[in-house]
Amino acid sequence: MQSQNFMIVDDPLSLDRIRGVLNRLEDTIIFSLIERAQFAQNPRIYQRGAFPELAAVGFQGSWLEWFLKETETFHAKARRYTSPDEYPFTANLPDPILPPLKFPNILYPNSVNANPSILSFYIEKIVPRITRGATEALATWKRTHGLPRDAEAEDDRHGNYGSAATIDVEALQHISKRVHYGKFVSESKFQEDPAAFIPHIQSRNRVALEALITKPEVEKKLLQRLKRKAVTYAQDIVDGDFKREIAFRKIDVDGVVDLYESFIIPLTKEVEVDYLLHRLSGLSEEDIAKLKRKNVAI
Repeated sequence: MQSQNFMIVDDPLSLDRIRGVLNRLEDTIIFSLIERAQFAQNPRIYQRGAFPELAAVGFQGSWLEWFLKETETFHAKARRYTSPDEYPFTANLPDPILPPLKFPNILYPNSVNANPSILSFYIEKIVPRITRGATEALATWKRTHGLPRDAEAEDDRHGNYGSAATIDVEALQHISKRVHYGKFVSESKFQEDPAAFIPHIQSRNRVALEALITKPEVEKKLLQRLKRKAVTYAQDIVDGDFKREIAFRKIDVDGVVDLYESFIIPLTKEVEVDYLLHRLSGLSEEDIAKLKRKNVAI
């Protein structure tokens, strides 16, 4: 097992270790989406200003943003965001209560943060798709109970706002970690052969840098593996046997695969390239020449 504990791992930039972490995150993300698919879309929890209860306590954002703020405030106090693989969605978090840990210097200093894109895509694209079944079931229940199918047909009206947002926070944190792990991939590949990257970093050639980090066969195998996992995890087990009928699946398998193919993989590569474009910042010409000559990272 490849450890995520940066305090004990021998080589945090080993590609085998990184692949192990990314593989486990696939499982975690799938299970989070399966949990979220139990509940209707509940679009109101993503609308800013929709809750007068939050305005009354001075918070002007959405229900989900409030959940993120409250959760990440606690996590920040427990020094979660001092770890090199953790990125909060909330700004201006408190300092940790616990003393800082001495993490090894793994990544080059940078300001790359893809969380705004992750949050937007999750709300606008992921949630409506994975909750389609639960939303349709809610609409059917409303009809059978004589409730009008109004503009809030996708909303369970307070019933599961807390449950849905709790799972949203977990899913977002897992997706964020997966995407930002692209920095580790970039740093590992850069250290293998700095001379291959340096000219393209200096010329700001994003296309050439993406070509250096892209492995089509690896991406193809990833998507195949992801689909097998999603198909397996989406099935119910009854008396020791899988219910294989599509009607019993707990989540839209194609939606999970599309999430990776259309969003997570492209955004991860964007993070990888953005990180590389920071990789020479602050280095002298002598430092850069040394990198080219000796393939020794600075």
